[in-house]
Amino acid sequence: MKFTKMHGLGNDYVYVNCLQETVEHPSEVAIRVSDRHFGIGSDGLILINPSDKADFQMEMYNADGSLGAMCGNGIRCVAKYVYDYGLTDKTRISVETASGIKYLDLTVTSDPENVNARGKVSQVRVDMGAPILEPEWIPVNTGALGKRSDAVKSVIGKTLQAGGHAYAITCVSMGNPHCIVPVEDVDVLEIEKIGPLFETHPAFPDRVNTEFIKVIDRHTVQMRVWERGSGETLACGTGACAVAVACTLNKWTDNEVTVKLRGGDLRIAWDQERNTVYMTGPAATVFEGEIIL
Repeated sequence: MKFTKMHGLGNDYVYVNCLQETVEHPSEVAIRVSDRHFGIGSDGLILINPSDKADFQMEMYNADGSLGAMCGNGIRCVAKYVYDYGLTDKTRISVETASGIKYLDLTVTSDPENVNARGKVSQVRVDMGAPILEPEWIPVNTGALGKRSDAVKSVIGKTLQAGGHAYAITCVSMGNPHCIVPVEDVDVLEIEKIGPLFETHPAFPDRVNTEFIKVIDRHTVQMRVWERGSGETLACGTGACAVAVACTLNKWTDNEVTVKLRGGDLRIAWDQERNTVYMTGPAATVFEGEIIL
């Protein structure tokens, strides 16, 4: 199987061009290639497929083989792949995902030492769509929060008990479920201990991605993320979008913020009039290769 290793702010995936390749048993392949000792090493596997609804389709699997719905960093790399490898000449493309069709604007940068060469994508702006706040659609089992399901219209600043501690949480779906948790210091957080408590908590029937955040100022938020099926990753695009929405709803920040992740920064803007979230960030190619499965 031919592949390309790519990352968005260190959130790395193995990409396969399924316009040319066929991947059988992708869940098993995801587990194998994601292994950082015996495989290629990644947070998961992303297949770039043809689509009859959009320009391309993104099919993603987490490192544990579970099927993912959406990945903000991953979809930016899909955009870079299809342009850089000549699958499209368009700088505005549509990508079908399990959470709907996303629209992406590509920034193409030319090589100053070879102005005649075709440029490559350096930044991608993604229309991530509307945030979902209704508990049943995230989903959140509000009964596990001690709340009657018919009495809770959103989970904003609610209390969750985990590991003998009470946490204030806000829950948002950006095509996949997120739980945003403010903490005093994200750097010293024992995320390997705390993250799994949230991921498998009874409040989250489909498991959950958890963002631990510290608000720096009205325009800046620091974040670490524990992703369901992958553990801690250096960045999470949908998570950064969920954080921006949560911070706006709690009146901690304005609706345009820089989210500082371990792998770098993402610029997030929630256009409340249109009710859509925009994410802007880089995408990078690491290497190409071929693996015998």
